[in-house]
Amino acid sequence: MTDSILRVEHLMMHFGGIKALNDVNLEVERGSITALIGPNGAGKTTVFNCLTGFLSGDGGQYRAAGAGKGHRCYSGAGAEASPGRFSPPGAAGEADLLQDVRWHPSGEPRWPGAHLPEYTFIPRDVGDREPAGAQHTQVNRHLLAGILNTRGYRQAESQALDRAFYWLEVVEMVDCANRLAGTLSYGQQRRLEIARAMCTRPEMICLDEPAAGLNPVETQALSRIIRFLRQQHGITVLLIEHDMGMVMEISDHIIVLDHGDVIARGAPQAIQANASVIAAYLGAEEEETRR
Repeated sequence: MTDSILRVEHLMMHFGGIKALNDVNLEVERGSITALIGPNGAGKTTVFNCLTGFLSGDGGQYRAAGAGKGHRCYSGAGAEASPGRFSPPGAAGEADLLQDVRWHPSGEPRWPGAHLPEYTFIPRDVGDREPAGAQHTQVNRHLLAGILNTRGYRQAESQALDRAFYWLEVVEMVDCANRLAGTLSYGQQRRLEIARAMCTRPEMICLDEPAAGLNPVETQALSRIIRFLRQQHGITVLLIEHDMGMVMEISDHIIVLDHGDVIARGAPQAIQANASVIAAYLGAEEEETRR
């Protein structure tokens, strides 16, 4: 029996009369790198949005097992969800279990005026709005330290800084610590968001197309970082990715969606040889050619 950190059962989602997800079942093993792939429009991002609380599915349930927290189940029948609705981890107090790493639609960092260590301190629930005083976080911390001058505060500040610099080093950006987030390259911005997510100490992170727009060197660096998270910290990774080279290289398990249905699941070698997967991708390519 596998040690699952997350299990989704019978997830349904419709947008008007359009079926986005049809009875989706998936399981993520603790400490694994699991990829969710499929042609454009397959439903991958919809699954992520349901898992992270951006959307509420029309039905289904999930089971989450955080370390030391036991096994919890949420469904439409539970108090945590509206009747008949899927209750996602993001809406059920699972912030300590799962963090989703989102890239700003503009391609720019959310808070370009923040220095990198400060950037990692910004709470994940702030969203895209500019947090009050985000560009003056460092000044405010020193002011508070001078006013309070408490041992507990100094210790907490030191630990936060140590954590920030550790994760900046992991994502190979500690030499950029004095720079503003807005001056980073596209690939560096991607890695900064991963460092920020890791500062919250999650057990699992969700990455939505982390290699999109990256060159081969940046993609290799990203793959190296993701493997390090799993190997050295036991972090579970669930990712959507269109770069099949990267997916096949780093994934332990792959789940394939097509038109809202799971059509295959298994190890990379099995997925590469799966006739249904090949047909789904070839069909998508033919449709693109006809357009």
